[in-house]
Amino acid sequence: MELDRVRKALDDGEAARLAPGAARSTDAVRRLEEPRLRHGYRQAFSVDVDRILHSHAYTRYIDKTQVFYLIENDHITHRVLHVQLVSKIARTIGRFLGLNEDLIEAIALGHDIGHTPFGHDGERFLSTLCMESGIGCFHHNVQSVQFLDKVERKGKGWNLTLQTLDGILCHDGEVHDEKLFPKRQKGFEDLQKEIRMKKEDPKTPLIPMTLEGCVVRMADTISYVGRDIEDAIRLGLIRRSDLPKPCVRGLGKTNGEIVYTLVTDVISNSMKGRYIALSGEVSQALKMLKQFNYERIYMSPAIKTQTGTIERLFRLLFETYVQDIERENRSSVIFTNFLSGMSEAYVNTHRTPEIVRDFIAGMTDRYFIMQCPEPSRPRTRIMYG
Repeated sequence: MELDRVRKALDDGEAARLAPGAARSTDAVRRLEEPRLRHGYRQAFSVDVDRILHSHAYTRYIDKTQVFYLIENDHITHRVLHVQLVSKIARTIGRFLGLNEDLIEAIALGHDIGHTPFGHDGERFLSTLCMESGIGCFHHNVQSVQFLDKVERKGKGWNLTLQTLDGILCHDGEVHDEKLFPKRQKGFEDLQKEIRMKKEDPKTPLIPMTLEGCVVRMADTISYVGRDIEDAIRLGLIRRSDLPKPCVRGLGKTNGEIVYTLVTDVISNSMKGRYIALSGEVSQALKMLKQFNYERIYMSPAIKTQTGTIERLFRLLFETYVQDIERENRSSVIFTNFLSGMSEAYVNTHRTPEIVRDFIAGMTDRYFIMQCPEPSRPRTRIMYG
């Protein structure tokens, strides 16, 4: 068939073009065989990209907090823009290093799908409730795999490749890495083991199995560190002159300068086929800048004014939905909007708190607020700058 010849030409092109150690589409592994994917022109990781883009969870990125929640400002970064920036930055690095850009794009677009409403605060509140319910910690990396593998398509999942799921699970953009060597030779049993370890202890270090996964992990940090500074300046939380002088000298003072410096440094210091790395000097400047962001932006009292309200509402909704399932309250939204039509395989393999976890984690900020009693709903502030 003509399309099969096109596919072979693409695969042969990868073999000639990609660097040693890069992931080949022909090496992709899925949990379930799909005979129809053996034919046609689409390569394995490109199929993963399409499946992620067409997932319901990807659509909900549009109204998920990146850092600043309950603030009305059209120019503040939301989760959907963040993953697009990660994808672009990671593909730029991958192109120069001779890596598989389809796999990079799949990991980048899917890496934050498991984030709760209201960002890392929401993640922390939901994790507390999950631990109290005996189902382990909540971590958005694990939840991203959960959505794509177990929840999407009414419990059937998307049957994504091991390489994509591993990169999503191991992205950990908050962890500071100077050099990343991929931990190759993983299987689906390793994926499940690492998921269990992460649920038992969110601080468990995980390393991607591919260079492409390592690039996305680096790009995650590169994409947010300067962008969050621009958003904070726009909202009047900090001034550009507040940035630590060593960071300005080493990285630049605008998001564009910071991204360019970091991307160039990664390309210059990574070894094709072996590892992804920053130089020592740039790595230290980045570490200092991340600490500045944590103290002056992420923990700023100015953006935590309604945190207590959000925490109480997480508990209220979690406990309400647990009761609705236990009492078989079929009029509850967890039945009508989530469990309706869900596969028996999903229902039979998930405990009540796990079902509630999946429902709440998938909510957008707006949908979460609309499920709360009207008098207790938090207020949105208008902050234009």
